Amino acid sequence: MNEMILLKLGEMVLKGLNRRSFEDKLQANIYRRLNNLGQFRVYTRQSTTYVEPMTEECDMDGAWEALTKVFGVVGLSRARACEKDKDAILAAAREYLDGKLSSAKTFKVETKRADKTFPMTSIQLSQYVGGELDELYPHLKVDVHNPELTVHIEIRDYAAFVHADPEPGAGGLPVGINGRAVSLLSGGIDSPVASWMIAKRGVALEMVHFFSYPYTSNEAKEKVLDLARLLTPWCGKLTVHVVPFTAIQEELRRSCPQELFTLVMRRFMMRISERVAQRCGAKALVTGECLGQVASQTMEAMAVTGAVASLPILRPVVGMDKEDIVKIARKIGTFETSILPYEDCCTVFTPRHPRLRPTLEELEAAEQALDVEAMVQAAVSGIERVQV
Repeated sequence: MNEMILLKLGEMVLKGLNRRSFEDKLQANIYRRLNNLGQFRVYTRQSTTYVEPMTEECDMDGAWEALTKVFGVVGLSRARACEKDKDAILAAAREYLDGKLSSAKTFKVETKRADKTFPMTSIQLSQYVGGELDELYPHLKVDVHNPELTVHIEIRDYAAFVHADPEPGAGGLPVGINGRAVSLLSGGIDSPVASWMIAKRGVALEMVHFFSYPYTSNEAKEKVLDLARLLTPWCGKLTVHVVPFTAIQEELRRSCPQELFTLVMRRFMMRISERVAQRCGAKALVTGECLGQVASQTMEAMAVTGAVASLPILRPVVGMDKEDIVKIARKIGTFETSILPYEDCCTVFTPRHPRLRPTLEELEAAEQALDVEAMVQAAVSGIERVQV
C-alpha cells in the first residue's frame, strides 16, 4: 500500500452537529493546496484526515510542505499503510522506518487501537513489535521515557498505519469556515502577523493597501505585494485592493490641524476599507494595531478612528509585546520583507506632536471642512485589484 500523509484534527473534533462542515471545508482547502502537486484522494475518518497519492507522479515532498501550512491541522505524519495483521505491521515498520531505526540509539513503540475488534490490545501489539525490532536492530535500546525515535502504530477502521515522530501542524480552523474579512496590510511587521492570526481562526481574507505615490515608491508597493504572497501558503490566494491615497493625504495636509492628521487619515482608511468589505461580502475589518505602540494606537485614538465603521474591527495583536509579534513574523516568513527600508503611507506627513487623547467631537469638527463622501468615492473608484 502507498505512503500516505495523516493529518490530525484539532479543536474541530469538539464541534457538534456542524462538525461535518468544518471537515468538508478542510478537505476543500487541502485539495486546492495540492492541485498542482498531483492527484490525491483526501478523506476524513475517526478524527484523522488521510491524504493518499493516487499516482506515482504525486509530489509527496511538496504535499508535505504545503500541508504544514494548512489551518485546521494540529499534527501530521508521513505513514505507511498495511494490513491489520501483527506480522504485516512489523514488516511495514522494518521496511518503512529502516533508515530511522538504523540511525537511532533508543526507541519505543506506541500503539493506538481505534478498531477495537483487533485481537491484540495496544500494549500487547507495542510489546510484540518493540521486541521484534529490538532483536532485528541490536544497537537499539528501549527507552520508554525519552526515546530518540518513537515508532507509532495506529489500528484504524480499514488499515493499520506505521509512522515515526509526527510534526506539529498549523493549528486553528480551516480558512473560510468563519467567513471573510478585509485586512489593512501595510509594509510593517504587525499587519501581516495580524492577518495570519485571523486566517488561523478560519477567516478568509481580502487585503487593502493604501498607496501614496510619489510619496511612497513602487518598490514600497511591491514590498506589500510580496508580503501578501508570503501569506498565501497559509491563507490561500489573496486579492490586494491597492487604494490610491495621495489625493486624500494632500487634502488632509491642507485642511486638517496637524496634530489630528494621522487620526483623520486613519478614519478615511476605515471608511474605504468598509466599502471594500461591502463589495466582497466581508463581515469585519482587521488591523495590526497594538495598544500603546504609536500615538494613533492609544485607546482613545482607536476609539475615534473605529467610530466611522459599522463593521467589527478585529485587532488580534492589540495586547501583544513587539517581541512576540516579531517571533510570529519570523515563523511565518514575513519578517525579513517587513523590515526592508521602504516607506509606507502612514509615514507621510507625520505630525511632530500627534494628539494622544483625542475626542470624537474634535475629529468630527476637523472633518467639517472636507467633502468626505466625495473623497472616499474617488479613492474607491481608483482601486487596483492585484491577485497574488
